Amino acid sequence: MTNNDIFRRIRYTFDLKDRTIVDIFALAEVSVAQEQVTAWLKKDEDDAFVTMKNKELASFLNGFISFKRGKREGPQPAPEAQLNNNMVFQKLRIALNLKAEDILAVFELAGFRLSNHELSAFFRKPSHKNYRECKDQVLRNFLLGIQLQLRPNQEASSSEF
Repeated sequence: MTNNDIFRRIRYTFDLKDRTIVDIFALAEVSVAQEQVTAWLKKDEDDAFVTMKNKELASFLNGFISFKRGKREGPQPAPEAQLNNNMVFQKLRIALNLKAEDILAVFELAGFRLSNHELSAFFRKPSHKNYRECKDQVLRNFLLGIQLQLRPNQEASSSEF
């Protein structure tokens, strides 16, 4: 999944308006213009499409954590220059304040089976022997499950993204 795909899915799932997204970036102490947000949300084939960099998505996710849970005291965390699916999954878990049982229920909604042990492997340090890389399919199903949970009456079609 590209950063733009993840960004679009989060925006759709949480029904975030462009102005709200600009405010979310501001919570991470990053200034973006509404036009920039619109360019990130365009379809890949569109001439006005702009690829979202790792640091930009990391800034958005850091701001999203503050948006959902409240801004933390002291300096805000610096956005990561390198981002992978495990980090995105971890940031979403923190933002939504989800426990393992909650995440497994979200996967269940998406029709994706995962054990507690498999799930915990995604949140381990890469140097841990039981660390497991979060593949696109896992992250996609997690985002789909969250969408089904928050917008149950909406069509869960991938054409929305």
